[in-house]
Amino acid sequence: MSPAPSPDDVQDVQPKRFTPHATHPHADGEPATSRRPSLSFMLQHPAHLLALGFGSGLSPIAPGTAGTLWAWGVYLVLQHWLNTAQLGLLIALSIPVGWWACTVTARNLHVDDPGCIVWDEVVAMWLVLWLLMPTGWAGQLLAFALFRLFDAAKPQPVRWADQHFKGSGWRGGWGIMFDDLVAAFCTLLVLAGGRHLGVW
Repeated sequence: MSPAPSPDDVQDVQPKRFTPHATHPHADGEPATSRRPSLSFMLQHPAHLLALGFGSGLSPIAPGTAGTLWAWGVYLVLQHWLNTAQLGLLIALSIPVGWWACTVTARNLHVDDPGCIVWDEVVAMWLVLWLLMPTGWAGQLLAFALFRLFDAAKPQPVRWADQHFKGSGWRGGWGIMFDDLVAAFCTLLVLAGGRHLGVW
């Protein structure tokens, strides 16, 4: 009869906790280190291409802002080809597809919420513009600034959304998307309130 395992043996077989720095174990049991996003990484998988905002997330400075600017520009182009209902359908489909892309990309980078993943900003900005349009450049710029403020500063309830879905896997992938959707909701709420009060 084999001896009972010691406490150290039991601890060794416990699953490793996924953290932003050291992470998914390799097949040999060693923790995987986080990967640096690059052009070659982005082109390795369709999920990477989508999650990194077709390259906008590779910006060395403020990738979230770069991704939001990319989303703004793309939306202005798309509205010439798609009507309001078609844009709404595109945004609706972009949420579950983005959930998948963010989950896969975060897993392959071995980081819970990589800054280079910007599809969450893209979809959220599209949602803001879809509900705000038609409006002039000043209104669009204000929406952009408010969304970036909510997304970066993370006041409540954005902070709650950011903290509620943390970790690896599908839950973490949804968390990457969810706090930006809440930031979009807050942006639209402020815009609607300001318009109602005649501030703009």
